[in-house]
Amino acid sequence: TPLRGFEGIRYVEFPITEVGPVPVIYKKYFSNWEWLKGVTLKVAVAHGTANAKKVMEDIKAGGKFSECHFIEFMGCPGGCLGGGGQPIPTNAEIRAKRAEAIYAEEAGLPIRKSHENPHISYIYENFLTDGPCSHLSHKLLHTSYVKRGKYIA
Repeated sequence: TPLRGFEGIRYVEFPITEVGPVPVIYKKYFSNWEWLKGVTLKVAVAHGTANAKKVMEDIKAGGKFSECHFIEFMGCPGGCLGGGGQPIPTNAEIRAKRAEAIYAEEAGLPIRKSHENPHISYIYENFLTDGPCSHLSHKLLHTSYVKRGKYIA
């Protein structure tokens, strides 16, 4: 996709010309997606804190990123795929080939989206019945952070 990669900042516009059915877990919030037809979805990805700062400065100045519907800020180049918990690549080419292999394997999986996973649907239908945006879902499925201050090693 145009947003994948390891470089700096990526920006793309997706014109929405057709819509599909609303997944079961979102039916509580939306009866259909027809209202999205004709919208141009503006999305960006920023890799690393230096690029996140550039995007934030652009937003403050009213630049193109201020019009984005969604911006993902990734602390590591390429996101978690290029993060500290992954094997350390010997060079950028190896990192790119590893990412390519992971994306290729993922593309062949029968279930690639969480809202299409029957196990996830079961959890929302039977336990998290208030839906994915509920207080309980957020409490159980999201983490939280505590400011720890600065540490000197």
